[in-house]
Amino acid sequence: MNISIITVGKLKEKYLKQGIEEYLKRLSAYAKVEVIEVADEKAPEELSELEMVQVKQKEGERILAKISQDTYVIALAIQGKLASSEELADSLDKLATYGKSKIAFVIGGSLGLSSEVIKRSNEQLSFSRMTFPHQLMRLILVEQIYRAFRINRGEPYHK
Repeated sequence: MNISIITVGKLKEKYLKQGIEEYLKRLSAYAKVEVIEVADEKAPEELSELEMVQVKQKEGERILAKISQDTYVIALAIQGKLASSEELADSLDKLATYGKSKIAFVIGGSLGLSSEVIKRSNEQLSFSRMTFPHQLMRLILVEQIYRAFRINRGEPYHK
């Protein structure tokens, strides 16, 4: 299975980088996982509704340029479907079973994802109704993907 995590912006925090690197190392036993960063759109703190849409569109174009036609896309979105770790594991297992070997998880920038990215996605997944910093979401996501593989293999993992 080839998993891409497409995310907006550069990760600066050392502690997050270290955590992500650790889980990527662990995941290498189960799947090929890569993190693809696309540039965030520079914008002032105060934005009008139109400016917010424009920022998300520009970031969305960069995201979509990294997704091939045969990729199954899971967009992380607050309004998406809530799932337990076991349900995520089951979803990944079913995708592999039905020949979906290229999967992309998409994490938007600080303003979220463009409507074009949401339309391109095959499903939207929410980790919580709470808002998390998109940089922290990377760490949470790689940990949950790792946990999913452990669950699917019946291997022990801390609860």
